[in-house]
Amino acid sequence: MVGRLARLLARRHESPRRPAAARRGLASRSVRRLTLPLARLRVPRHTGLAACLSFLLGVTAYGVIKGDHVAAIQSAIKDAADAAANAAGMRIATVSLSGQRQVSREEIFAAAGVTDHSSLLFLDVADARARLEAIPWIAEATVRKLYPDRLQITITEREAFALWQREGTVAVIAADGTVLGTKVEPRLASLPFVVGNGAAGKARDFLAVLDRFPAIRDSVRASILVADRRWNLRLKNGIDVRLPNTEVERALETLARFDRDKSLLSRDITAVDLRLPDRLVVRLSDAAAQAREDALKKTAKKKGGDA
Repeated sequence: MVGRLARLLARRHESPRRPAAARRGLASRSVRRLTLPLARLRVPRHTGLAACLSFLLGVTAYGVIKGDHVAAIQSAIKDAADAAANAAGMRIATVSLSGQRQVSREEIFAAAGVTDHSSLLFLDVADARARLEAIPWIAEATVRKLYPDRLQITITEREAFALWQREGTVAVIAADGTVLGTKVEPRLASLPFVVGNGAAGKARDFLAVLDRFPAIRDSVRASILVADRRWNLRLKNGIDVRLPNTEVERALETLARFDRDKSLLSRDITAVDLRLPDRLVVRLSDAAAQAREDALKKTAKKKGGDA
C-alpha cells in the first residue's frame, strides 16, 4: 500500500517536466528550420569589402552635398578635362565676336564660359548660347566651334526704345518691354518717357499712335499710364492732356486740330480733357480763371450801365 502511494506521488511530481521538455524540443526544431536556409546561403567573396566601400561612398556624397562642394568638384573636373584637351591642341586660341555694341567683351566671354584655360572640345555651345541670351541687351546669340582652336560668337542686341519710370526708378526698356538696365546714359536721355505700372509693356503700341501726330509728340514730356487702362500726356509746358480709354487716335486728332486752328496748347491753361467723345474740356490756370472772371464782371457792369 505504501509503495503504491509512493509511485502515484512520483508520477504527479514528474508529469509537469514532460511538457516543458517537449516545448524545448519543439522550439529547437523551429529555430533549426528557420536558420537552415541561412546556413546554406553562400555569400560571394568580397561582399564585406563592397559593403564597406558603398558605405564610405555614401558618407562622402552626403558630406559633399551637405558642405555645398558640388560646384567646386564639378569645376575641378571641368578644369582637368580642359587641361587634357588643351594639351591635345584644342585650346581656344581665337574668338571672333560680332554684333556687340552695348555689352562688353568681358561680359560676353564670362557669360559664354570662355577663359584663358577653356578648351574648344568641352565648351557647351547650347549652354553658352542660353547664358548669353539671359543678358537683357542680347536678343539672340549664335555660338559656333571652328576646330581645332577657333570660336565664333554672333549676337543681336535689343535697341533702347524708351525710358520707363516706376516707383521712382527709371530704367531703359526695349520695344518689347524688356528692362535693359537702370543706367541712363546721356545719349539715351532723349528717348520717350513713360510712367506707371504696366507702361513698359504697352508703350510700343501707344507711342506708335502718338508718332502720327508729330506736333503733339514733340511737345510731350511724359506719357503716363493711368490705372493700367488709359494714358495721360504731360506736356513740356506743364499742361496735362487726359486721353480716353478707347479711340485714342480720334482724341489726338481733335487735340492737334484745336492746337493748329486756335493755338490751344499755347494758351494759359493747365489741363485738356478729351475723355468725352463729343466735347473738349479745358481747365484754365488760376491767373487765367481770375482774369476771365474779372472780364465777365466788367462786361456785366458795362451792360448794366448802358441799360
